[in-house]
Amino acid sequence: MAVALQAVLFDLFDTLVDLHMDRLPEVQLRGRRMHSTYPFLYQTLCGHLDSTLSFEAFAEVLAAVDAEVHAVMHTERREVPTRERFQLLVERLALEAPELPELLTRVHMDQLIRCVSVLDHHVPLLAGLHTGLKLGVCSNFTHTPAAVRVIEEAGLAPHLDAIVVSEEVGVRKPRKEIFDEALRRLGVSAAEAVHVGDNLAADVAGAAAVGMKAIWLTRCVRDTHAALRDYPGPWPAGRVHDLAELPGVLATL
Repeated sequence: MAVALQAVLFDLFDTLVDLHMDRLPEVQLRGRRMHSTYPFLYQTLCGHLDSTLSFEAFAEVLAAVDAEVHAVMHTERREVPTRERFQLLVERLALEAPELPELLTRVHMDQLIRCVSVLDHHVPLLAGLHTGLKLGVCSNFTHTPAAVRVIEEAGLAPHLDAIVVSEEVGVRKPRKEIFDEALRRLGVSAAEAVHVGDNLAADVAGAAAVGMKAIWLTRCVRDTHAALRDYPGPWPAGRVHDLAELPGVLATL
């Protein structure tokens, strides 16, 4: 007997809202160019750093910290909060200023939030879905207050029954625990829910592993063929290029 759909979970970044990292300054580091908040962080620390420490030297220290942090995040799928990242940076720079990790976190998140854009039709779309379904967010992000701020400023909060962020839970998608927590807060079983996201490994495989159907959103996926070629996991139950297509796909599940 088929189980009726009761809830839809959404990834946040590049799903409900878009994150345009190319709006950040471009820096060259270790032979590659990237857009990052590094210049803002260096400027914030200038009054505390040895005046002989160049931006390039600062960036090397932060890049080494980031490499360690990313290794934990991607091998253990454990979330490392932004404040913990900057605590490590302050320690490596041998700075005696306990307020700096929080200050750097605020500067970093303020700049990231400026890179967020909201598609005009997403709020009415969620409002329509919310008339018959419970809705929630299940997001990998390193600072819960910033994720909540993004949701509120986008006008999405009134249409969400649960917001679950990896920094709060301690683990990242595709780990089972974060999906379990989202389902618990919505009060539904995995069989009664669908998860929508842009990342095949985190969103599609992660949701499938706990028994949820998953819909792959490809709006921000540069090369869908390459993504599928490199993905060994379960096939999504549906695929949409834009969330406007979601009600039609949900009706077929």
